[in-house]
Amino acid sequence: MIIGISDMKVSKNPDDMLITYSLGSCIGLVVWDPVLKVGGLLHYMLPEAKRDEERARQRPFMFANFGIPLLFKETYKLGAKKNRLVVKAFGGAQIMDSAGIFNIGRRNYRIMRLLFEKNNITLSKEDVGGTVNRTVSLEIGTGITRLKMPGRGEMEI
Repeated sequence: MIIGISDMKVSKNPDDMLITYSLGSCIGLVVWDPVLKVGGLLHYMLPEAKRDEERARQRPFMFANFGIPLLFKETYKLGAKKNRLVVKAFGGAQIMDSAGIFNIGRRNYRIMRLLFEKNNITLSKEDVGGTVNRTVSLEIGTGITRLKMPGRGEMEI
């Protein structure tokens, strides 16, 4: 299943693979329960919807402060348990902002970390920052997460 920008999918089908492309300043957040083989992938674009709550209600996966809680809630609905989740984050690069004026990638990462600290969630792995885009996939049946980056190729992470 392809997860587009400002999108999220969860699955308990062991044959499913979730994949998202072109994570630049966006963050790709992977969660997976190794006992029940339940997982999800969120591709959020912006840290928070301060000025446009209506837009956030219409497109909650666009914003970290709406999308991240929904990702966890949807995996819990499929039986996942918080204490078993393997959580990985990717992206947050500085793309098309070489002067660092907006720092969207850094702000996307920072809000995720704040939400995790508040809710006692630990990242198992991360590959964030830099200046290149990333492609991330999750195999639901095995939990294998693959990361593909220009100049580094594809690797399990």
